[in-house]
Amino acid sequence: MPELPEVQALAERMAEASAGRTVARVEVLSVQVLKTFDPPVSALEGRAVEGVGRYGKFLDLRTTGGPHLVLHLARAGWIRHRAAFSAKPVRPGRGPLALRLVLDDGSGFDITEQGTTKRLAAYVVTDPHLVPGIGRLGADPLGEGFTPAVLAGLAAGARQRLKTFLTDQSVLAGIGNAYSDEILHAARLSPYAIASALGEEQVAQLYTAVREVLGSAVAQAHDAPADALKSEKKAALAVHGRSGEPCPRCGDTVRSVNFADKSLQYCPTCQTGGRVLADRRLSRLLK
Repeated sequence: MPELPEVQALAERMAEASAGRTVARVEVLSVQVLKTFDPPVSALEGRAVEGVGRYGKFLDLRTTGGPHLVLHLARAGWIRHRAAFSAKPVRPGRGPLALRLVLDDGSGFDITEQGTTKRLAAYVVTDPHLVPGIGRLGADPLGEGFTPAVLAGLAAGARQRLKTFLTDQSVLAGIGNAYSDEILHAARLSPYAIASALGEEQVAQLYTAVREVLGSAVAQAHDAPADALKSEKKAALAVHGRSGEPCPRCGDTVRSVNFADKSLQYCPTCQTGGRVLADRRLSRLLK
């Protein structure tokens, strides 16, 4: 799933590729993708692109004097810039292509989603905060207003396990399954620790890990070629997706806890005092 660093990189690439351009047309190719009807998607056409920003894991393409196109890539969505498109029309509902945005110079973007579970979402709105997911977002962990005191306040009122706390978008916007594992490993904290039980030093460790892990990932994504964003992300991960491999810090074996639709990875030596966490595959902990 694209998380904050990848979404930030995609926003930057979209902004660069669409600078000075006008939306020529928007083709909705999946019946599930468009979540709004007023304004219509045609309201974007003929509008100059003003910029592309990010709210958590949401992308926001702004048009001058017109609506916003807000995208959430969900688990399997992606965006690819095209210098030009084939003259052959695309049949709606076939293949991974969900939405196509064509600019006035013939270039544009294909928004795709792999797999059979379709969760990718597009919204055409006058204000991005009208999108329910954006309206519920918590603090941006790389924002200027995110301080150790803010994190301490959020943690103090949260009876959640740290894994859930970090991935709760109403608490911290943009952190998902992969980077939460990386942050907790960097902070040497158990994913099962209760957020409100953290001491002052542990909160400081967590804050430092959040800023350093995400900051490093944003820098890496900024420098990576567009087609290599996914592979570069995977290659840089220390524990996420590396169950059975040695921890790069201590050499212990990275362990995994599997749930109904996702998993977490951690190092027992670095994070749980050597204790191996029970693998409750049907747990509802992370729902």
